[in-house]
Amino acid sequence: MSTDPKTYELATLAGGCFWCLEAVYVELRGVEKVVSGYAGGHVKNPTYREVCNGTTGHAEVVQVTFDPAVVSFRDILRIFFTIHDPTTLNRQGNDVGTQYRSAIFYHDETQKQVAVEVIDELTLQGVWPNPIVTEVAPLDHFYAAEAYHQDYFANNPMQPYCQVIVAPKVAKFRKQYFQQLKR
Repeated sequence: MSTDPKTYELATLAGGCFWCLEAVYVELRGVEKVVSGYAGGHVKNPTYREVCNGTTGHAEVVQVTFDPAVVSFRDILRIFFTIHDPTTLNRQGNDVGTQYRSAIFYHDETQKQVAVEVIDELTLQGVWPNPIVTEVAPLDHFYAAEAYHQDYFANNPMQPYCQVIVAPKVAKFRKQYFQQLKR
């Protein structure tokens, strides 16, 4: 019997509205925790209203705490690229602005290397008809979003945005990654 404590890693990802990403990653086996928040900006402790105004430079992100013995960072990224459009600059659907950009905020050089490799692989495979514009940048600071943004989809499944935008992404994820869902 092992007495070694689990070693968790962090992934910080921006792919449009953080409600969509959070709703997917909380269901992924190997994920311990998902926190919606903000990264990539220049204002300390930004509020949702400030981020939505587009003046802080932050993106809506999720910070995923995961067990790399169960799910790899590469797999986290493969899922990331299937649940948002990484080819639209500063937009996801009707959500427009730098706060909705596609970005991978890496925590170390290994994550940076894996992110670049995954983007190169997807580009070579021609998965997307347009070039991938996902930003790959070091994580400077992560700020957790306000409490009402945490577990948003789970707590507000009947909210119109959740029904029209979030639910279809979750359904696609569940179908495509059925074997990797938490039981």
